[in-house]
Amino acid sequence: MSVQVTLSPETIQAVIQQYFAASRSDDKAEGMVVCFAEDTVSYDPVGAPALQGHSQLREFFQGVAALFTKVELYEDFISINGNEAAVKWIGRGIGQNGQAVTFEGIDLFEFNSEGKIQSMRAYWNPAAMLAQLQS
Repeated sequence: MSVQVTLSPETIQAVIQQYFAASRSDDKAEGMVVCFAEDTVSYDPVGAPALQGHSQLREFFQGVAALFTKVELYEDFISINGNEAAVKWIGRGIGQNGQAVTFEGIDLFEFNSEGKIQSMRAYWNPAAMLAQLQS
């Protein structure tokens, strides 16, 4: 039986900041993926099929980034409780067609004892973002 270690709020905050900073880096997908446990499960967005493990996450992050010439996510508000956190975020980007886009959402994170994201549930509307890219 494994013992669940409660992480410090500072540890969780640092991983969240690393994840969002990676979204603003040149190597977005890889930088974001390293914040997750190998056996992570992500619902991005909630209602879509689960993304399992690093390879599916990497493919998803690369696919979203490919829609833009520039895209960045910023953590707007972080609330931490135990090994879980809720993050309100905003995304800003420039589509391949030059169209400026703003979108936002809320991510719910669960962390494992090693300080990696074990699961993520992302509440946002990709269809609204795609509509902005096409206008």
